[in-house]
Amino acid sequence: MSIFHNSVDSESKSKFLLQVKELFSSLGVEYNILELDQVDDGANVQEVLSEITNQKTVPNIFVNKVHMGGCDRTFQAHQSGLLQKLLQKESTYDYDLIVIGGGSGGLACAQEAAILGKKVMVLDFVVPSPQGTSWGLGGTCVNVGCVPKKLMHQAALLGQALKDSRKFGWEYNQQVKHNWEIMTEAIQNHIGSLNWSYGLSLREKSVAYVNSYGEFVERHKIKATNRKGQETYYTAAKFVIATGARPRYLGIQGDKEYCITSDDLFSLPYCPGKTLVVGASYVALECAGFLAGVGLDVTVMVRSVLLRGFDQEMAEKVGSYMEQHGVKFLRKFIPVMVQQLEKGSPGKLKIVAKSTEGPETIEGVYNTVLLAVGREPSTRKIGLEKIGVKVSEKSGKIPVNDMEQTNVPYVYAVGDVLEGKLELTPVAIQAGKLLARRLFGGRSEKCSYINVPTTVFTPLEYGCCGLSEEKAIEIHKKENLEVYHTLFWPLEWTVAGRDNNTCYAKIICNKVDNNRVIGFHILGPNAGEVTQGFAAAMKCGLTKQLLDGTIGIHPTCGEVFTTLEITKSSGLDITQKGC
Repeated sequence: MSIFHNSVDSESKSKFLLQVKELFSSLGVEYNILELDQVDDGANVQEVLSEITNQKTVPNIFVNKVHMGGCDRTFQAHQSGLLQKLLQKESTYDYDLIVIGGGSGGLACAQEAAILGKKVMVLDFVVPSPQGTSWGLGGTCVNVGCVPKKLMHQAALLGQALKDSRKFGWEYNQQVKHNWEIMTEAIQNHIGSLNWSYGLSLREKSVAYVNSYGEFVERHKIKATNRKGQETYYTAAKFVIATGARPRYLGIQGDKEYCITSDDLFSLPYCPGKTLVVGASYVALECAGFLAGVGLDVTVMVRSVLLRGFDQEMAEKVGSYMEQHGVKFLRKFIPVMVQQLEKGSPGKLKIVAKSTEGPETIEGVYNTVLLAVGREPSTRKIGLEKIGVKVSEKSGKIPVNDMEQTNVPYVYAVGDVLEGKLELTPVAIQAGKLLARRLFGGRSEKCSYINVPTTVFTPLEYGCCGLSEEKAIEIHKKENLEVYHTLFWPLEWTVAGRDNNTCYAKIICNKVDNNRVIGFHILGPNAGEVTQGFAAAMKCGLTKQLLDGTIGIHPTCGEVFTTLEITKSSGLDITQKGC
């Protein structure tokens, strides 16, 4: 692409040039700028340009030898799709787009690009875990994340429902027990159907799917290595990195040899038995919760705080509920050695741990040790350094601009590999779709990473949207905030005789911005379903006044947010005496 301009032009014309440069950069297009006032025959060139194009103003833009015109006409061509056609006209690449990674974000981007008429390839290869676990198309969420996690959480909820059912008149005499193998087989069958449907969807959209490991070898060129070690090379005009992340290990004796992670748990062919969960992330607490819920002896070893990054009042309430319902917590300890005592399915492992606050060490024997101490982005071994893509030295993540574009114009990234972005499946899907539409559909919408809702599927679910109380105070100062809160008693819990002061709701409002709700938090049944609707309201600028004017649905958990009256600053009692 060629752009003719004058370096001493007016501020408005320089602004037009900047807009054009940003457009080409967002499309991954390399361009040349010729500053006419800085070349010897610039005046003659400008005169010839004027005769050829009948355009006296700058910037004056040519795309693949075709005159586009100025800024406005270039943007009109982008909106109509003409610009994209011209950019592809002389392409000698094998594909318009190659996506590295067949997870939620990568697949969303690939399919959207294919719908827009582009030639697309997806490279996806799952490196087996240290325990040898591998899986099919669909990425972490489908195979070893959200989907099996929610299904195992549901298995645990059904166990609780069985206990509650007696109070509702259900009589049964036979001994009730849980069968791990039946559960995992059913879940894996469902995951297999999802793997198949993803493959079918790619074929229907004419996306080339290659089950090979992708690695950049030079500009616009990638090497794909299959399971047999056979190498094939492909080129593309643009690339999207969507390789996700994998569980982190501790780097201690015996961790990779004897421990499992969430990569292994959901397809584990035997019941894990007495389990130690190491970590306090949402993955750690969710896994500990459903393992305890199906009747196992579970201990959680916590290095520092629960659910780092989440609202800490809510996090401690999550932990307290789990503790009251049989999960044991070892606080301020980290493992230093894992030793196998007996082989088996499961076997026996001895764990040595040390205190984070002193010289104390402890030992314990468990059947299974599950590590859930964070995740590492899969960016280190895909050849990014060969094409100059910047990667954070500390985190291994990829910095991008607000267009998901890396420092290399034709390379983009979505999902868990992004520096400073949320690691959530729906976020990756949204970012992937919008990226494809910007690149190939003449659209301009960017992915918003603000007020993204999420839910932690612990035994008592925790849903949130917006800021934690700590973050809200840090950003807006405590004196500018009002926090409304209450404990509540779900009607379903009353007859079952479950505690009337466990579920909790709070909102954080910005007093200097019309009491806008900037933080939403709920601890209770079906928290995800409740949070989803309120997230849409927050997207629309929800205020306390609007909440107060909303009629609740009775009897539901969500209605509690329409009747919040007590503020934290008042110090009034929020305990419940009835339904």
